[in-house]
This record gives sequence, C-alpha cells and structure tokens, in this order.
Amino acid sequence: MEQEQLVAIHKNSSGEIISFQTSSGRIISYRKALLEANTGIISGVNIYEGGDGTTSLVSEDGSGFEQYPDIY
Repeated sequence: MEQEQLVAIHKNSSGEIISFQTSSGRIISYRKALLEANTGIISGVNIYEGGDGTTSLVSEDGSGFEQYPDIY
C-alpha cells in the first residue's frame, strides 16, 4: 500500500485542527490521522508525546500545519 500524505486541514471554531484531507482525497479525523501515522499509512508527519501522556501530530519538518490549506 502506498503511503499517503496530509495535504489540507479543517479547524473547529476554537482554531484546533479536527480533521485532515489526505493525498488520496480521504477526509479523516485528527484521531484517525494519529493512528494511521503510527501504523505507517500516513507519512510526512511525526508523533509527539507530551509530558502529560497526550500525543499529537507535528509536520515532519517541524513547521506545523498552519501553511496547509483549509479543506472547506
């Protein structure tokens, strides 16, 4: 299976990323993106584990996702 990349984001009214669009056109939740990055389905991101045990996605180059276009 070819790895996908994250190409666009969608934020909630608080400015938090809640979903992503992948290079194949799928719209997936933040949580699903975390799971798929962990299993190698999605590449180009790193998983960051905070001191409080929470995990989050960060772009591979560390620049964040702010430069990604909005899905909608």
